[in-house]
Amino acid sequence: MTDVLAERARLQEKVEGRTLIDSLADTVREHGDEAAYSDRNRVSEGWRTLTWHETRELALDVAEGLASMGVQPGDPVAIMATNRIEHVVADMGAVHAAAVPMSIYNTLSPEQVSFVAAHSGAKVAVLETEDHLQRWKSALDADGEIEVVLIDAEVPEGRRYRSWDQLVEAGRARRAENPGELEERHQVLTPDSPATILYTSGTTGNPKGVVLTHHNVQFEAASTLEAAGLLDQRQTQVSYLPLAHIAERVLGVYGPQMQGSHQYCIADPSLLLATLGEVHPTAFFGVPRVWEKIQTGIAAKLAADPNPDNVTLVQNSMAAALAWVEAQEVGGTMTPEIEEAYRKADEAILGFLKLLLGLDQVRWAGSASAPMPVETTRFMAGLGLKVYDVYGMTETCGAVTANGPGGFRMGTVGRATPGMEVTLGEDGEVLVRGPVNTPGYHHQEEATRALIDEDGWLHTGDIGTIDEDGFVSIVDRKKELIITSQGKNIAPSNIENYLKESPIIGHAMAIGDARPYVVAVLTLDGEVAPVVAEKLGLEFTDLADLAARPEIRAMAQAAVDKANERLSRPEQVKAFELLGTEWTAESEELTPTLKLKRRVINSKYAELVEKLYR
Repeated sequence: MTDVLAERARLQEKVEGRTLIDSLADTVREHGDEAAYSDRNRVSEGWRTLTWHETRELALDVAEGLASMGVQPGDPVAIMATNRIEHVVADMGAVHAAAVPMSIYNTLSPEQVSFVAAHSGAKVAVLETEDHLQRWKSALDADGEIEVVLIDAEVPEGRRYRSWDQLVEAGRARRAENPGELEERHQVLTPDSPATILYTSGTTGNPKGVVLTHHNVQFEAASTLEAAGLLDQRQTQVSYLPLAHIAERVLGVYGPQMQGSHQYCIADPSLLLATLGEVHPTAFFGVPRVWEKIQTGIAAKLAADPNPDNVTLVQNSMAAALAWVEAQEVGGTMTPEIEEAYRKADEAILGFLKLLLGLDQVRWAGSASAPMPVETTRFMAGLGLKVYDVYGMTETCGAVTANGPGGFRMGTVGRATPGMEVTLGEDGEVLVRGPVNTPGYHHQEEATRALIDEDGWLHTGDIGTIDEDGFVSIVDRKKELIITSQGKNIAPSNIENYLKESPIIGHAMAIGDARPYVVAVLTLDGEVAPVVAEKLGLEFTDLADLAARPEIRAMAQAAVDKANERLSRPEQVKAFELLGTEWTAESEELTPTLKLKRRVINSKYAELVEKLYR
């Protein structure tokens, strides 16, 4: 405990008494002429880039523009936009107006938007597209006081609407006329002032608004970057996850403001792999689905290679790299032979593969947000990439445990980050205490009391284990554990990760709560499955046609059989259905961060599930 408190005190010194306004000002003094944010929303112009000095100046104009719209200190400002310069600057501008920026998931339905708008009390909505404006129509009809700033969409008539350029111009003029106004607003802010409210994507029910303070986000950024070995190093990164996601905010907004990193923002996550090949980031965070896509892509290319010598070369090289990574785990032993074997493998083929992926410059790679299949971690290790799994949640402002250069163990989510306390409750629930914990949910005191107990421990709702070296493993969500009608407790994510090891399987959901046995609903991987089918000489029209083919169903059955070999009898999948559609956030089976919406899937496929049990 003494070490934890000493670490906490050391990091507290870095952020004590400071707000994000102070951090950005310091970064501009040190890195003012260096690139801060680039985007490609205006494709014909290629990459747009702002320096840190330009970013802050534009944010100050936006702050005054918001003030001219009547935004007062503490007022929520909602932002619904893709990852682009205007989104980040709107966020910073709201902070500099002493307001509270709230990035909203672009995929929220009109009903969910109306809930968030009313519950938060948003005064202004900064929207990017016509689609976003339509999602806000019901909320705007219900509250005639919300004013709207439109980035790309055509500006309707009416006093409540203005363009982004009009906001900036009004702010620039007001700044010139009232040079001291923003400084007065800055004096209102304290480290305990809200830096943002993030409405959780909501796998069940209405989202909750998580309040995060300036102190929360700055301590989290300092702690996370130190655990990653990146604290005082300027990085090149790609921003592609929604900015309503806590990981993207820490790595793409708060961290860069403290270290002057350069972010390449992409509006369409489907362009991620192509962007990696162009940008070659030095640090990269991927949700597990991104790493799985890289794994299945390489596996599919190997399967399609007609030259067995090439396949053998890659397989032997990856075995050497895996041994090299394993030797660096806590408890591992590195030898000159392992080092030399990896050097030769890297020169022979692995360095080229990483170059093709755009990951050749990566000094830190991470994953979180959902369980990372250990086989995917090991596959990446086979390329010589250490993908550090971390764990946290919006309510803890991001990571509270992390693997990193200072110690890692594949298959775990690492040890407590600097300054954080992590323990287990009597039922195995992961409990967290420290400076990153939210002060509570916005306007939801009862939910806050259920989240944080009287001793300051935040109850994560996750079941975990902690080994003798302090490495934490997450078993599953407390509320998502399957309890069969025989009373067996089963972690569905374990089953699902085994099923997804098959390259043709895109998503998997295990079902069995209050049932006699476990069944599974599977989807095909829309990119890999067609490649595999073509190699088999199968003719097909679409995924639905492909899912019905006996050869593909046999491969799905083989995936189930292989998973069952590694599962206890109660965990084994007794029946499955292979769908001919993909699951996406737009089709509602996934959250915007690609986690399963179990309640939605259970409801949407209720008839199919009943058929499996019949």
